[in-house]
Amino acid sequence: MSPRRSYDQYCSTARALDAVGDRWTLLIVRELLAGPRRYTDLHADLPGVSTDVLASRLKDMERDGLTTRRRLPPPGAAYVYELTRQGRELLPVIQALGVWGAPALAERRPTDAVRAHWFALPLLRALPGEGLVQVRLDEGEFHLWLGAEDGPAYGDGAAPEEPDARLALDAETCIALGQGSLTLHQAIAEGRVTVSGDSTLAKVLRGD
Repeated sequence: MSPRRSYDQYCSTARALDAVGDRWTLLIVRELLAGPRRYTDLHADLPGVSTDVLASRLKDMERDGLTTRRRLPPPGAAYVYELTRQGRELLPVIQALGVWGAPALAERRPTDAVRAHWFALPLLRALPGEGLVQVRLDEGEFHLWLGAEDGPAYGDGAAPEEPDARLALDAETCIALGQGSLTLHQAIAEGRVTVSGDSTLAKVLRGD
């Protein structure tokens, strides 16, 4: 484990950056907001990070109280990493950074990696109500837990149970919703989002 570096400034921003200011740390938090993850899964969804750097960051985050590591019961018997309550409190920080950085997504670079679930947290911020929502983009699928105070905020792939609502949209619309430059009702009216389902949440999302 690397020795903890500090700005040595009596400032809350500096203290926060002591814990999360290293490269990759907040992206690891982004991934773990989906719930417990194995090391191999984290490495697969963080293209560009070396195995040594990822292992070092995970150890530092555990030391700083952001994550814990535990062994799954048989037959899994694998180790997983998950956020502590303190780590999960970074959700609004990640979402605010996503809003701030959204204008930089105006053009996708040829070298850009992309995962469908990277659009989850900005969209989570834009949707009202409570419940489980399945989202389909051209890039893939993910699901959101709207209004969840504990547990995962989102998940990659299909929902683990029947969702309360299903959304279909493209990445550009998803970015605009997360940024706040487009409302959900505007997107539905323009045919950029379809919402299906008969639940209360689906009706809230459609504005029925």
